[in-house]
Amino acid sequence: MATSTYNFALILKNPLNDAEFVLLKQTPPPKFNDEEYDSYVDSDLWDLPFTKLNIVEGKNSELTVAIQGLESSSETINFSKFDVESALIQVLGKMGFGVRDGGEWRLWKCVEEAEFGPGLPVHTVYIMGTLVDGNRYLQEGCKWMSSQSCLNWLVEVKPSTDRVGPLVILGLLNDLLQSRELKVLPKLQYQEYPPGVILVPMKSRTKSPFHTTNLILFAPESISDDQGDSRFIAHGEALIVDPGCRREYHDELLEVVSSLPRKLIVFVTHHHRDHVDGKNI
Repeated sequence: MATSTYNFALILKNPLNDAEFVLLKQTPPPKFNDEEYDSYVDSDLWDLPFTKLNIVEGKNSELTVAIQGLESSSETINFSKFDVESALIQVLGKMGFGVRDGGEWRLWKCVEEAEFGPGLPVHTVYIMGTLVDGNRYLQEGCKWMSSQSCLNWLVEVKPSTDRVGPLVILGLLNDLLQSRELKVLPKLQYQEYPPGVILVPMKSRTKSPFHTTNLILFAPESISDDQGDSRFIAHGEALIVDPGCRREYHDELLEVVSSLPRKLIVFVTHHHRDHVDGKNI
């Protein structure tokens, strides 16, 4: 029985500017036949091109395209069980490219998602390559972006402006911003999205089919007293939102709290038990 599903994401770099990679405009979500909901028009979401990574039926997959690093990561994921080559071809096709349009392909990283919901966790395999011809025309719906440009989109959020998606954040941006390592327990899986905001799914007394509630941590490295109207942040060095885990996980919650600065603000979004059970530890 499968315990996870897998996505394949591609970081395709520009040979004329090594800091740039291709982002693909994502397809908007389907309509819900609800007049109020369907009338809302969201801004465009741009992310790394990706597709589902399918399991090979029958015998193990044999690659005809060389992807460096797959064998060395076999302890994490057995890539021979997945159709990696078809995923690469499919993702490149979304941008109008073929396998021969890229140089050396290599495994960049594998990101394991924590168990946020009732469905299977979605793990993402990131493959990196460089476009051979940097002057190659990018088709509509594709654009070159740098990590700094993506960070600017995150910081300078305005109505109706373009947004950056989670794959580029988890696959690239978080690696650039790990100047401060949060000392949460290694056995607690978490996700950092957006950068600087930590989501830890904790077992809680929530309603079925869910079994966790997200504990949210925000602990900036430095706090300035000159915060203007943001006095809520200025009076604390860290923020913890919804500490609602079950009693048997209070020790883990205490370890998380102990890793945060002493001037800690606890914020509860509402008073259901799955959001407040741990606030008095």
